[in-house]
Amino acid sequence: MGVSILLLSLASACFNHDNAMPKPQAYLRIDLPPHGYALCDTAALPFTFERSNLARMEWKEAPDRSHDKWFTLQYPNYKGYLFLSYKRLHDRKDLKAQIDTSYRFVEDNFHFSSGVDENRFMNPERKVYGMTYHLKGQNVASTYQFWVTDSVSHFLRGALYIDCTPNNDSLAPVLEYIQADVDHLIESIQWR
Repeated sequence: MGVSILLLSLASACFNHDNAMPKPQAYLRIDLPPHGYALCDTAALPFTFERSNLARMEWKEAPDRSHDKWFTLQYPNYKGYLFLSYKRLHDRKDLKAQIDTSYRFVEDNFHFSSGVDENRFMNPERKVYGMTYHLKGQNVASTYQFWVTDSVSHFLRGALYIDCTPNNDSLAPVLEYIQADVDHLIESIQWR
């Protein structure tokens, strides 16, 4: 009987719910290095730009058209991918078609989005004009997209993806970091 009382006392002491504290929900800490950039100047592209030192460049084969260039800037440590496609423009109809196509890609994310910040980019000195689209929302697959052009013969489109189940609140530090790199890429473009 004495052993039963002792065991019952120990059990009730172990399960004392008066002192129980819930643990707050938390996300892993992500340490990001300072931004650093390198000039990307390759004969394969009719423009130069500065890319992040953390990003690896991988070429894709563009279907059918010899002047199209497809490549990806990969952030292997963060599972980030910036998919880029370059198109040579032939006339104003080409420019309108590329802008419309780019906007349709942005629209594909609208039903997951809680809002979109559209920002115009203009650098008349370098003849670089475009738009960036920051898509907000918990389950948006591509949170940042852009297009830039010289309005005559060059058109570059990009879309940022993170290769994991969307949870943009927990991914916010990585997304903001890579978006800053994308903004730098856009600002550094020089057409040949």
